[in-house]
Amino acid sequence: MNTSARNYHAHGGSEWVVGGKLTFLPGAEVEGVEGLFDLPTTELVQAPVVPFIPASEATTVAQLREDINRLLTALKDVGIMATIPVDTTEHVPDTEPPDQTFNP
Repeated sequence: MNTSARNYHAHGGSEWVVGGKLTFLPGAEVEGVEGLFDLPTTELVQAPVVPFIPASEATTVAQLREDINRLLTALKDVGIMATIPVDTTEHVPDTEPPDQTFNP
């Protein structure tokens, strides 16, 4: 039978490696972890707010185009949308399915 311990001492005993579950029983004490579980103290940043844009009442394609462009401009003005095109071709996954031919 071959077993390996998931929790062990390393580096001459100066490091304890935990690869399994670590359970603290009632009354257990942990030293030297001051600040380890503190939440960041940075202030929350207010998300940008897009100004109110009424629902489109366009009756023609040209009017609808104007409404959409007005929305895009508002998104760009508050920084939600990039103002220049971003090249995403490097991140596009392969569009062809992998070859799933089975050859025994």
